[in-house]
Amino acid sequence: MYSSFPADAPVVREPLHAAVAHLVRGGVVEGIHYGSVVVLDAGGQVQFQLGDIEAACYPRSALKPVQAVAMLRAGLPLDGDLLALAAASHSGEERHLAGTRRILELAGLTEADLRNVPDMPYGPAVRDTWIREGRQPSRIAQNCSGKHAAMLWTAKLNGWSLADYLEPEHPLQQAVAEIVEDLTGQRVAATTVDGCGAPLFAVSLHGLARAVSRIVSAAPGTPEARVADAMREHAEMASGAGRDVAALMAAVPGLLAKDGFEGVQVAALPDGRAVAVKIADGADRARVPVAAAALARAGVDPELLTGFSGAALLGGGREVGRVRPVRSLEPAVASACAQAGSLGAA
Repeated sequence: MYSSFPADAPVVREPLHAAVAHLVRGGVVEGIHYGSVVVLDAGGQVQFQLGDIEAACYPRSALKPVQAVAMLRAGLPLDGDLLALAAASHSGEERHLAGTRRILELAGLTEADLRNVPDMPYGPAVRDTWIREGRQPSRIAQNCSGKHAAMLWTAKLNGWSLADYLEPEHPLQQAVAEIVEDLTGQRVAATTVDGCGAPLFAVSLHGLARAVSRIVSAAPGTPEARVADAMREHAEMASGAGRDVAALMAAVPGLLAKDGFEGVQVAALPDGRAVAVKIADGADRARVPVAAAALARAGVDPELLTGFSGAALLGGGREVGRVRPVRSLEPAVASACAQAGSLGAA
């Protein structure tokens, strides 16, 4: 069972990461990705760990479901696709822009009130279209605009100032920090600024897994359950067409998944089983296969995960290898990875 009181903050140190994935080309280990992995059982106990799950780390956008819970607890009246967008790292598709504008409209605000950084759309295909059309970076196109629109509305509903809603001392961000500590079960170790401009709180990978476990296993109708339901039911609103997190949620019934920059991934099942992954070098190519192996460790049918065993490595236009989880992580998916074309003994 989880404690009702946050424990001390995780230690800020150089994480003691371990090898979590091998880049295997032609039967030879060509490269190694280091990182850390934690798997929690339905009771919240550590079922498997690799690397350093207790050092302080930044969850990046994997923290967005927690931020969304905090906003609902503070009175934000969103559900469905717009709540999914509030927890999204979206691709910048027209539905994402329209949804962000709708949140602002409901709040009686405009794009001019946003304080996130201007950017091009995150989705490669959407970004390419913008470039061809000569469109410029904008705040609404930036992948966190849904979260920022929701933050503004939350602040307005509570009578808090709007212009400085991103300051760590702002009541909104203090409320978010409180929920981060509540759901992770530990004090925040450090606070910095995320890429979008919002405060970012350092917790441990273990604490991050606890938070997503609590979100998926919460009682129906609670803010946690509302966030989980919205993200699962509107997975492409919380990400975008063709995104791996949306595909993962579609492949595994009831799964909640959220990615974050610098190689962070969380995922959890309705009974509270949860995984959290951090790839030390931030490599996206290792994030998904390692997370899939961790989910198999948590008891997910490996057959559901065969499409997430890692992108093929090409040589002369044909497959000569792939990124695969290390053997200590992947026993439960070894056969599935082999069927998907993993090469060599790593």
